[in-house]
Amino acid sequence: MLHDQGSVAAALTEAALTINSHRSLDDTLDAIVRAAQQTVPGFEHVGISITHGNRRIETRSGTGPLVWEIDELQYKLGEGPCYDAIRTGGVTVMEDIATEQRWPRYVEEAAGHGLHAQMGLQLYSDQSTLGGLNFYSWEPGIDPDAIQLAELFAAHASIALGRARHEHQLNESVTTRQAIGTAIGIIMERYRIPEDRAFQFLVRASSTGNIKLRDIAQEVVDTASRQFADPPPNGG
Repeated sequence: MLHDQGSVAAALTEAALTINSHRSLDDTLDAIVRAAQQTVPGFEHVGISITHGNRRIETRSGTGPLVWEIDELQYKLGEGPCYDAIRTGGVTVMEDIATEQRWPRYVEEAAGHGLHAQMGLQLYSDQSTLGGLNFYSWEPGIDPDAIQLAELFAAHASIALGRARHEHQLNESVTTRQAIGTAIGIIMERYRIPEDRAFQFLVRASSTGNIKLRDIAQEVVDTASRQFADPPPNGG
């Protein structure tokens, strides 16, 4: 167990180095759950969830199948420690499922998975909720040291996840701009029209088909690529 500040600081520093050695969003999520599992005492499994703009919650990484099973149960019922932590903030602790009364539907089903104790912490940035860091134990009881360490760990994980998510969004934005730019060039060449009219062509197609502009653009690019790779017979 981690009882002194020096041990906590050392464990957190080691976890920080593990997380920050990765670059992509998925790599960062995997690093967070592995480091948390090794750093926070008393839990067999760790998972991480991310939130989406439509209020949907998605489990993106975990140390075992139990993580996905328990998380899906919480999302389905709209209740549970991890679900509440993401929605309301802070730390939500379930010391012993046998005496828990806050989430009756969840407790009844989660007990069948062998779960006994659970802890959820919200991951957030200055702008919004990023997701949740979730801990699962086969045994009842949660050591106070584990709660303290998990809070410190979640604060750092929030920074790491926020950075990775920002980089992921930037990469998606660059890819989208490239696809749209390429599609405009293809349409300009195909129909002998100027750039502004080619862009409006894409916008109208997006609006009429109720399809995202980037998806329309990518389809134009993919279609042109297939035609280039497989030209018609006799070069016609």
